[in-house]
Amino acid sequence: MLPFFMRLIQLQDAAVKYTVKYTETAKKVVAGIDNFSHLSEADIEIGVTPKQAVYREDKLVLYRFQPLVEQPLPIPLLIVYALVNRPWMVDLQADRSLVANLLRLGLDVYLIDWGYLTRADRWLTLDDYINGYINNCVDFICKQHCLNQINLLGICQGGTFSLCYSAIYPEKVKNLIVMVTPIDFHRPDALLNMQGGCTLGVEALDIDLMVDALGNIPGDYLNLDFLMLKPWQLGVQKYLDLLEIMDDKDKLLNFLRMEKWIFDSPDQAGEAYRQFLKDFYQGNKLIRGEIVLGDKLVNLSNISMPVLNLYAEKDHLVTPASSLALGQYVGTQDYTVQSFAVGHVGMYVSSKVQQKMPPVIAEWLKERVC
Repeated sequence: MLPFFMRLIQLQDAAVKYTVKYTETAKKVVAGIDNFSHLSEADIEIGVTPKQAVYREDKLVLYRFQPLVEQPLPIPLLIVYALVNRPWMVDLQADRSLVANLLRLGLDVYLIDWGYLTRADRWLTLDDYINGYINNCVDFICKQHCLNQINLLGICQGGTFSLCYSAIYPEKVKNLIVMVTPIDFHRPDALLNMQGGCTLGVEALDIDLMVDALGNIPGDYLNLDFLMLKPWQLGVQKYLDLLEIMDDKDKLLNFLRMEKWIFDSPDQAGEAYRQFLKDFYQGNKLIRGEIVLGDKLVNLSNISMPVLNLYAEKDHLVTPASSLALGQYVGTQDYTVQSFAVGHVGMYVSSKVQQKMPPVIAEWLKERVC
């Protein structure tokens, strides 16, 4: 009978532990509800670093952040973010802000905000974005500072745009930095290549039909597309984990800032989306030297300026192999690679990365001022 009694004791212990755990969770939920009741939209603020709008064109706004040192680096840095989501992931909150950290290290920082598109913008092309908007922003900054070149930092899709721009206008880019940037779009281990919900991935999408039917691609569709890459983790688990932190106001605010950023998804210009998926994802034309923007051919070998390639070792969206392919195609002899042991989003929000990466960027640029 001893095993039977031992089993009863084990069940009793388990019941006690479950009761204690349930009680603790219930207390956290009650405290969390109280925290929620005292929060307003103003409390969940992102993009907090002081800045000024210095140039506008259509929906685009170019911001200059207020320098924090008396004599910042003489060559300013322009940040080009992806069209998906808003650019404020680089300035999520005061203690987790790539922008604020770069300013503290003496950089003069500009950032492009693509804005929110309307149906009138469905005909915008990649030519408009790269030869138009980015080039106009670069020319504006150069004029303001009496320079011929600036430093460029492209992030994710914005990194791909920055590569195209630097290949077309190498004379305007002093130093180029790309972060979690896709280069080789035919890497089978990248989850973004599985868009379309089947093993055929993005190649199975009838992109022409989608764009012709919808015009602009809805931000909600793109958001769902990204969430479905990890449906359990991003759709269920994180909300279960919320129960464990919602009694802590600071942690709750961190969670809500991320949620605000994730679900703030602008629509995508239909024609630009069509070209990006067909030429980059399906055709993998970037590394083949076959991308044409307007009347300009993009040849990565024209990138002769110093390049710093930053990638995330655990990135499930843009795999290391996709980013590291860049070294095979650029024409520069000054090519530096730096990795961080985080995922895609961790490059922006990890406290450890924010301690290490901004100094890497700042020192790399300062060594290449002349």
